[in-house]
Amino acid sequence: MNPFPPPSNKKALEEGLVFTPKFDADGLVPAMAIDAATKEPLMLAYMNAESLRMTLELGEAVYWSRSRQEIWHKGKTSGQVQRVVEIRTDCDQDALVVYVEQLGGGCCHTGRNDCFYRKVAGRDAEGRVSLEF
Repeated sequence: MNPFPPPSNKKALEEGLVFTPKFDADGLVPAMAIDAATKEPLMLAYMNAESLRMTLELGEAVYWSRSRQEIWHKGKTSGQVQRVVEIRTDCDQDALVVYVEQLGGGCCHTGRNDCFYRKVAGRDAEGRVSLEF
């Protein structure tokens, strides 16, 4: 069940003050977690209506795990809790930025501070696009 009202029209969606997130065909909205203090990107995840509702109620990030097909309260088992400082939505309310205070160490399952620890570097000698740390 979606606890968020649908937008009444385009103007209300883009200029109004009612939060009416637009979920995709799978019932998800992308949520980019950003460190509230450093403004560095931490991770990209997805929320469904239930996980977004829980996030707003708990004040901690709750996502939808696409791989496990279940609610994922970030840090519940790992201790890497994300305390929500602020949530922003874009102009058509189909993407979220979640500013968080990252608690209990890094947020990445690899043990790193964030999930964006490599950058696209260009092509290697064989013409493949390469990454670097």
